[in-house]
Amino acid sequence: MSSKHPYRSFTALFLTTLLMLVAQGSLSTYLGLSLAQQEVDSIWIGALMSCYYLGLVLGSKLGHKVIARVGHIRAFVASAAIVSACAMTHVLTSQLEIWLVMRVIVGMGMMCQYMVLESWLNEQTESSQRGTVFAFYMITSYLGMIGGQLMLSQFPELGTAPLLIISMCYSLCIVPIALTKRIHPAPLQPAPLQIMAFWRLVPQSLTAITVAGMMAGSFYGLAPAYAASKGMPTEQVTLFMSMTILAGLLAQWPMGKISDRIPRSRILRFNAAALTILTLLIALLPLSGIALLFATFCYGVLAFTLYPIASAFANQNVEQNDRVALSATILLTFGLGACFGPLLASALMQLIGPAMLYAFISCCAFTLFLRLLRVNYTQKQVKRMMDEQQNAQFKMGSGDLVSSPLAAALDPRVDEETVLTQMRDEEFQAARQQVPAGYDEDIEWERTDDSFDVAPAAEPEVTAQSDAADNPASTDTTIITGPDKTG
Repeated sequence: MSSKHPYRSFTALFLTTLLMLVAQGSLSTYLGLSLAQQEVDSIWIGALMSCYYLGLVLGSKLGHKVIARVGHIRAFVASAAIVSACAMTHVLTSQLEIWLVMRVIVGMGMMCQYMVLESWLNEQTESSQRGTVFAFYMITSYLGMIGGQLMLSQFPELGTAPLLIISMCYSLCIVPIALTKRIHPAPLQPAPLQIMAFWRLVPQSLTAITVAGMMAGSFYGLAPAYAASKGMPTEQVTLFMSMTILAGLLAQWPMGKISDRIPRSRILRFNAAALTILTLLIALLPLSGIALLFATFCYGVLAFTLYPIASAFANQNVEQNDRVALSATILLTFGLGACFGPLLASALMQLIGPAMLYAFISCCAFTLFLRLLRVNYTQKQVKRMMDEQQNAQFKMGSGDLVSSPLAAALDPRVDEETVLTQMRDEEFQAARQQVPAGYDEDIEWERTDDSFDVAPAAEPEVTAQSDAADNPASTDTTIITGPDKTG
């Protein structure tokens, strides 16, 4: 691979990604607009998006088995053919129950395709170039989604033509990867799930990822219906969606740089607070035109950076060997949040009105802000209590033997039973275990040689791209780099 332009070695994979995301980015908007024009209840629109993310969750397990059995290229070709057929099914029938089933199948097929592409990039990219390659991969993904919105804007009446183009893109994305000269990577190895262990270790990160999933699923599924309810024609709806996605694309690099200099937990709290205020204003104020586009641009900057920052924060606080399992847990957590978010938001929209989409997102952001504050405060209190206990139990003496491990044995004033009782203080140990190493920017642990098993924090990554790209530590495992696997 060329060290100067590493992305040129993966031209076929990037072209495949572009075509795939053009189709996928436009299909979700098309379905939302189509149902809105038919005046179908919002609950059905939310259910369609929830079914897609349910398919992503189920596909993460099925994809491993398919790829291990038939290989990467065959698994991709089969998945693309199934997804293309499901897209065309929307032309043949308008039965909503069948559409729900198709969305689950599309989600499963898309997850298999993502796993093929990203594991391929992960294995055959040099460590020194992984950040560049995956940054270009994410840019290609965002451009594909924006291209899908622009394609849809050419068909204000919708009809069947967009579905035909979507199916063509799904079919054509097979060609570059089928004709590539690159050797396909080794079969994937499933990553074990350790959900509860990671929830205890990095609760701030996983809470933020859950809320980010609820926001992403609700926005991608219901924002077209919200925009249509404000009287926007199809071309303005696609502009509304494109502006939000473009904001997420432009914000990735500067926000990643900022997160390398400012503690990530503080950025998460700021984003949550700002999102609470911004989305509440969108829900309450009669915004339109340029004002609405500016508001949704700001929303894209704040909401679409929650996931990568939370993911980097989680990886910052786990050991290298745990990052593969953490990646699987993050994917499942985001997928579950994206499943339930659209259902709740669509139910509120149906009961009260379209503005409840942003009111629901505001409630999610406010809940996240309170949760982050509470956990941060609890960790500081526990840390302070631990410091006080440790200072009270282990007094520093004087003399030349203070730092020697023989000090206690040589000091006749020390009672062995008292020392053992202090070292086995269950309350002290329990309190210490409540604060994971490197959990927050205000809690810094030093490596000690005492009897307590406290793991030091992992060093933070240099850039936001390397945080996202090196999420799983081994090169033979899938990296799912972001939450924008839109439906």
